Amino acid sequence: MKIISIYKSSRKDEMYLYVEKADKLAKVPKNLMQVFGAAIHVMDMPLKSDRQLARVDTKLLLSELAAKGFYLQMPPPKEDYMLDLHQDRPTTGVR
Repeated sequence: MKIISIYKSSRKDEMYLYVEKADKLAKVPKNLMQVFGAAIHVMDMPLKSDRQLARVDTKLLLSELAAKGFYLQMPPPKEDYMLDLHQDRPTTGVR
């Protein structure tokens, strides 16, 4: 069992870093922290491989912690109908 800390990004909604509590953010590369922004502590929790998490595969999380010292949870993909809001629309020339 590991005790992990979860941090959310100050720059990107729904982006989280998972690290071992004892290490804090020491193993997270500086260039990732520049993109991540200020790390806002969300919670600490014990973690076993059989624990279910909402949007993270626990086995993958533990594997990444062992290999890299951190796990980065990216935001979920946007729904198709929301992507349409961000696309440039052709103008008809009428103003």
